Amino acid sequence: MMTKFLRATASIAAIAAATPAFAQSASGGTAATNVEQDAGSATVATSARQPAVGDVIVTAPVTRSERDVLQGTSVLSGEALTRDLRPTIGETLSRLPGVSATSFGPSASRPILRGFQGERIRVLTDGIGAIDVSNTSVDHAVVVDPLLAERIEVLRGPSALLFGSSAVGGVVNVVDTRIPRTVPENGYRLSGIANYGSAANERSGELAGDVAVGQHLVVHADGSYLKTDNLRIGGYALSRAARAAALSQVGLPQDVAPGEEPIDFAANAAIRGKLPNTQSETWTAGVGASIITDTGQLGISYSHYDSVYGIPIRYATAVGQAQEAPRLDLVQNRVDLRGEVETGGGFLDRIRIRAGQATYRHFELEPDGAVGTAFYNNGLEGRLELVQARRGAWSGASGVQYFNRQFNVVGDEAFLPRNETNQTGLFTLQQFDFGRLKAEAGARYEWTDQAAKTDLDQRFFTGTRSYGAFSGSLGASYGSDGLRLGVNGSYTERAPSAEELFANGGHAGTQAYELGNPDFRLERSWGLEATLHAHDDRFNLDASAYYNWITNFIYENQVDAAVCAAAAVQFGAVGRTVDLPCFQYDQANARYYGFEADLSANLFTLGTTRINADVLGDYVHANVVDQGPVPRIPAPRMLGGLEAQGDAFTARAEVEHLFQQNRTAAFETRTDDYTLVNASLAFSPFGRANKTQLVLSANNIFDVNARRASSFLKDFAPLVGRDLRATIRFGL
Repeated sequence: MMTKFLRATASIAAIAAATPAFAQSASGGTAATNVEQDAGSATVATSARQPAVGDVIVTAPVTRSERDVLQGTSVLSGEALTRDLRPTIGETLSRLPGVSATSFGPSASRPILRGFQGERIRVLTDGIGAIDVSNTSVDHAVVVDPLLAERIEVLRGPSALLFGSSAVGGVVNVVDTRIPRTVPENGYRLSGIANYGSAANERSGELAGDVAVGQHLVVHADGSYLKTDNLRIGGYALSRAARAAALSQVGLPQDVAPGEEPIDFAANAAIRGKLPNTQSETWTAGVGASIITDTGQLGISYSHYDSVYGIPIRYATAVGQAQEAPRLDLVQNRVDLRGEVETGGGFLDRIRIRAGQATYRHFELEPDGAVGTAFYNNGLEGRLELVQARRGAWSGASGVQYFNRQFNVVGDEAFLPRNETNQTGLFTLQQFDFGRLKAEAGARYEWTDQAAKTDLDQRFFTGTRSYGAFSGSLGASYGSDGLRLGVNGSYTERAPSAEELFANGGHAGTQAYELGNPDFRLERSWGLEATLHAHDDRFNLDASAYYNWITNFIYENQVDAAVCAAAAVQFGAVGRTVDLPCFQYDQANARYYGFEADLSANLFTLGTTRINADVLGDYVHANVVDQGPVPRIPAPRMLGGLEAQGDAFTARAEVEHLFQQNRTAAFETRTDDYTLVNASLAFSPFGRANKTQLVLSANNIFDVNARRASSFLKDFAPLVGRDLRATIRFGL
C-alpha cells in the first residue's frame, strides 16, 4: 500500500518539476487561499449560527460562493464551530439543517444527511476519505478529530456525487491545516484551543503551528488530547419500555453458566444519572510541510490517531439476552499529499492532486482487557482534478479518482471475510454562468470490484463481484445575488459495499447477527431537488426540498433466527449458528422525500449591537415500498434562536424541539418528542477578525432525558444531560 502511495507522490513531483513553479494563484483565486481567509471570520450581518453570506465552498472541483451553489450546502466555521465543537463529527454537525447523528454513545457518532447514513454518506478529510471502518458499523468511530478543523462543509444533493457513488446522501468535508496552504505573513502561525465540558468531565486541547523556512517552504506540527469520564444523562439509561421489560424478568429463573453471575434486571432498570462504560481517551499528532510559490504548491503530511473508548452497554431486558460492555482500542497512521500547479494558460487553468494512505486497526476488548476481535483496514485514495480555464460563461473540471481498501476481521466474532475493494471513477462537472441564469451538468462512471478472499474459512462466501455504475446530474438556477431559485435532477447508481455483500456473523458492538447477500444488484436512484437562496442586508434564507425514487434499495430487516441460519448456510456459512437478533440485508424499492430550511434576520439595532433571530427546520420521510418505514430515520425538527451580536461579543439563546417519531420499522420502538434549551456567550477581545475567542455555553439547561430516533441505542443510551462548557481558542 505504501508503495502505491510513493508512486503517486513521485508522479505529482514529476508534474511539478516539468512546470515553471508550484503554486497558488497570486490573485487568491484558488480554493486553498480562500479557505484560510474565510475560516474563523464572521460578519456582523449574519447570525453567529450561520456562515457568512457568500462563504466560499471548496468541496468541489470548481470553487463557488455559497449563494451560487445549486444544491443544499452548509458551512460551519468561526464562532459557530467553536461553540458547537464536540468530541465526534456527528454531534458537532447535528444542529445544521438536514443533519442528524447516529449517536452510538459519546465517542461514536457519525453524521446522517437527509436520513441517509453509512454507505450513502462520505466523510472526508480535506477532500479524501477518512480511511477508517466507521461505515462498517455504528459503534466504530470516525477517525476525524473536530479539534483540528478550520471549517467543515456539508454538501447534499447531486454535486456530492463527484466524490463517489457512495455519497448519494451527501458529503461532509473537514478542512484542516495539516498541509499548509499559505506562507505565514510574519514567518510563523500559532493556533490552539482548550475545552472543558461538565457532562463527561471532558478535558481537551489542541495546538498547531506553522513556520516559514526560507521564502517558499512552510513546516507544520500539531497535536491534540481528549479525555472524558462516563457521560452524565438527564434520567434513566433505559427507556420507559426497556425498563418495564427488564422489571418483568425479575425473579424468573436464569440458566447461568458456571462462574457467571445472573443478570440483575432490577439494577438495570434503576441505572440513571450516568451512562456506564462511556469513558474515552484520544490523542493525535501530526507533521506536514509545503512548498508554496506564486504559481502552485506541493505538500505532504503524516498523522497518528490513537483512541480508547467505551460503548454504552446494551442492557439485557429479557432472560437469555447477552449483555456486554465493549471497549475499542483504535490506532490509525496516515500519510497525505496535496498539490496544485498552474498550467500557464491554454485549455487548462490548473491541475490538482490529492492522495491519502492509511493503516488502521482497532481491537474490541473483553472485560479483562484481552482482544476479542480485531479489525484491520489498509486504504489508499487518490484524486486528480483538471480545472479548465474559464472561457466566457463556461467553466468546469474533470478528473479521476481511485480507491483501494484491504479489510480483515479476526476473532471469534468476525462477521466479515477478508475482502478487498478496488474502485476507479471518472468524473466531470461543467458550469455555465449567464448572469441571472446559471446551469451545471455533472457525470461520473465508476468501476468497482469487491472480492471476498477467505479461501480456507467455509463460513463465508468466497469470490468477486464487479460493477459498473453511472451517475449524472443536471441543474439550473435563475435570479440575482439577492434571490435565486434552482432545480436539480440526478441519476445515481451505487455498487453494494463489502459489508452488504459478504457479512455473515455476529457483531458484539451492535449485538446483532448481520447477513449480507453476494447476489445484490446495483442500487439505482432518481432524485429531484428544488432550492431557494434569498439574501440581503437584513435576512438570509436557504431552503431545499427533495424527492428520491430508489430501486434495489439495500436495507436491513430483522428476520427470524431460523430463517437467518438457513440463509447463512445458503451463502456459504457451513455450520453457522445464530444466537443474536438477526438482521438480513435485502433489496426493494424505496422513496425518500423531505425538506430543510434555514432563515436568519436582523430584527433591529441598539447602538452597535444587532439583535438577530433565526429558525431552521427539517423533515425526512423514508419508506420501503410495500414494506413500511426505513429504520432509524431522524424525527422532524425545529430550532429557533435569538441573539445579540456586538463588535466583540455574541449572546445567544436557542430552543430545539424534536417531534415524536412514530414512523418506525417493525423491530423499532417509537421515540418521544423532546425540547432542549441552550444558551451561550462568545467574547472576541481583539475583534471578530482575530481568531482569539472565549465561548461559554450551557446546553440542555433543563436536563432533559432525550433520545434520538436515528440511534441504534436509543432505548439504552440517551443523549447528554445538562452540559456546561468553556472553550478558549486563540490564533497568532
